[in-house]
Amino acid sequence: MKVVFLCGGVGKRMFPITEDKFLLDFLGNTLFEKQVLLAQSAGLNDFVIIANKGNADRLKQLADGIKKGAKFSFAIQEQPLGIANALMSASHLLKDEIIVVNPNDVFGISAYQEMLSAYKKGDAASYILGYQINGYFPGGYLSVDENNHLKHIIEKPAPGTEPGNLINILLHLHTDVKLLLKHIASVHTTHDDVYECALDSIVQTGIKIRVVPYKGIWAPIKYPWHILDIVKIMLDAANTKISSSATISDHAVIEGKVVIGDHVRILENAVIRGPVYIGSGTIIGNNALVREYSHIGNNCVVGFSSEIKGSYIGNNCWFHSNYIGDSIIGNHCSFGAGSVTANFRFDENNIQVSYDEGTLSTGRDHFGAIIGDYCKMGINSGILPGRRIGPNSIVGAHVCLASNLGPGMMAIQRHEYQLLKHSTDSGDVKSQ
Repeated sequence: MKVVFLCGGVGKRMFPITEDKFLLDFLGNTLFEKQVLLAQSAGLNDFVIIANKGNADRLKQLADGIKKGAKFSFAIQEQPLGIANALMSASHLLKDEIIVVNPNDVFGISAYQEMLSAYKKGDAASYILGYQINGYFPGGYLSVDENNHLKHIIEKPAPGTEPGNLINILLHLHTDVKLLLKHIASVHTTHDDVYECALDSIVQTGIKIRVVPYKGIWAPIKYPWHILDIVKIMLDAANTKISSSATISDHAVIEGKVVIGDHVRILENAVIRGPVYIGSGTIIGNNALVREYSHIGNNCVVGFSSEIKGSYIGNNCWFHSNYIGDSIIGNHCSFGAGSVTANFRFDENNIQVSYDEGTLSTGRDHFGAIIGDYCKMGINSGILPGRRIGPNSIVGAHVCLASNLGPGMMAIQRHEYQLLKHSTDSGDVKSQ
C-alpha cells in the first residue's frame, strides 16, 4: 500500500512565512521527516511524494536522509490546482490501494491504526478520517448516515451553515485508485473541490465510503499562529534531552522539560522554563529568560536581558534586551536593544490579523507578531499585536508599528529636534 504525501500546493494563508509548512523545523527535524517516520511506525514504507518544482529537490534530499527501509517515488504537480490535480499528476505511480495524506496536519499514530483497522474489517471502497470539533473550521464537513457511511462532503461552508460538527481530515484510504481517478476525471466544477466532488460522485453511484471516527491528537497548519499549536504538541510529547556538547553555566537555571541541541551555550543567570526547545549552536545570554513553549532555532543569540515567551523563532536570529511574546519569527532576523512585540490587547479581546480578504481572529487573547525572513527591528521599536511584517523589511528605531508592513519595506520614524549652543561661561543655553 502506497502512502501519497500532497506536497505540491502553496500556502498563501501563511505569508509572511514563506517556507512550505511541511518543511518547517520542529525539534530538529522537518515536519515532512516526522510524517514519514509516523507512517513507518504504522508499518507503511512505500511513499509517493507529489512535489512542485520549487520544493522537489529539497524533499528528495530529505528522503535520501531517511533510512529504515523507506521507498520513495516522486511526481511533480505543475500548478497548485488542488488534491485532484495532484493525484492526476501522479497517476502513473498509483496502483491498487493508496493512503492520501496532507502532511501539513499533525495527528497521532492512532489515526493510521484506526484507519487500517477499519480497512481490514470493512468492505467499503474508501475510508476517510472524521473528527468532531467545537466551533467553525475552514475545511470540509462530513454528512454521514447511522452506519458512518458518507452521504455528502461540504467543502468550506459559510459559518453558520455547517451540516454538523464532523470535519474531514485528509487521511484517506482508497482501495481502488482507478475508480477514484475515473470519478475525478468526470467532475465538472468551478470551485477548488474536484476531489471532494469525486468522492460525492462515488457515493451517489451506491459505492460505500466509510467515515472512521478519530478522537486523537490533531492540529492543522492553516495560518501562521497554528505553528504555535504544533510546538505545544511536539514539546508535550518530547522527553527532556540535553546534548552532551551543550555548555550550561552553574549559575543558570533550567526548570521543566527542555530539549537542548548540540553546542548550545547557556550563560550565567539565564533562566529556561520548559517546555522549551533550543536548537544547535544557539547562545542564551546573561540574564535572558526563555519561557514555556518557546521554540528557538539553530545558531541564534538570545542576548542580555531578553525574554522569549511562547514563540517560534527561526534560525540565525539575534536579540538584545528584547521582549518577544507569542510571536512567529522567520530566519535571519535581528532585533535592536529595546525592541518589543506586544501580545495583548487592553480590551482583552482575541487578537485579529488583517489580510487582503479581510480580518481574521486568531482565537487567542495573547498573540504577537508574524515576521518573515531577513527582517530588522531598530532600537526601542514596538510592534502591536497581530501585525505581519514581510520578508526583507525594516522597522526603524522608535517606530511603533500599528499596521502590516509589506515585503522589502521600511517603516521610519521622522525625528525633529533643535540644536542649541551651550555656553560654559554663564551657564546660559543659546539657540543656534
